[in-house]
Amino acid sequence: MAQRLAPTLKLQNGVEIPQLGLGTWPMDDAQAAAAVRQAIGLGYRLIDTAENYGNETGVGQGVKASGVARGEIFITTKFNRQWHSQNGVREAALGSMKRLGVEYIDLLLIHWPNPGQGRYLEAYEALTRLLEEGLVRAIGVSNFKPAHLQTLFDAGFVPHLNQVQLDPYRQRRDIVAIHKARGIVTETWSPIDRNGALLEDAFIKGLAAKYGKTPAQIVLRLHVQSGYATTPKSADPARQAQNLDIFSFALTDEEFAALNALDNPAAPVLDSDAFGH
Repeated sequence: MAQRLAPTLKLQNGVEIPQLGLGTWPMDDAQAAAAVRQAIGLGYRLIDTAENYGNETGVGQGVKASGVARGEIFITTKFNRQWHSQNGVREAALGSMKRLGVEYIDLLLIHWPNPGQGRYLEAYEALTRLLEEGLVRAIGVSNFKPAHLQTLFDAGFVPHLNQVQLDPYRQRRDIVAIHKARGIVTETWSPIDRNGALLEDAFIKGLAAKYGKTPAQIVLRLHVQSGYATTPKSADPARQAQNLDIFSFALTDEEFAALNALDNPAAPVLDSDAFGH
């Protein structure tokens, strides 16, 4: 199947991030190396990893083995709460760079706010210094709720991106509204749901039949048509190709609205006030 590169979104500082990339959790190093090399060969240019995934070395190996120039690949990684300090963030970044085998990180995120620890503001301030030094091209956060974002805003900081759990059943409208108002890019994790129930939704399956696509492709199309970046995980080459093949069709306004109407405020979301690492 011939593939095209995903379009990009522009972050506040002008850096462009591909709208669709490869998620790598919970792959180990060997799995990540193979999946990343394979995905880049198919046309992926955004690769998402994290210190906590334990596969940054494999991701770096896959990028190198792909034969595609480093400057054409956008690598996102994230660091854990133990590094939430001025010196810690630098140490985390250097550690990730060493494991990845790169001289800079395209996007570095605070993985979880860990508000009980109370140091995510300090961590974000340290990220801005890495940005000034050129060790990272863009900075942001992951799993930040409105109150966590407000703490950053009150200190004069606006992250380039917030990566959050979001799918048609969990649309996180309060957070997305804040992102739009502040010019923050929304990136979605677990975009097609974890338990598979979403992909069995009758309306989504009906759209898949109409367009000759899979239910996952319909959901991913909704994400990108909403203006989000997203990183579905797959190690299977056929599914990787399918996930990337969502830019040759568009949902109608009516279909888009109907998919947005699937939002279920009662759907469980991992609570970043209680969970983090």
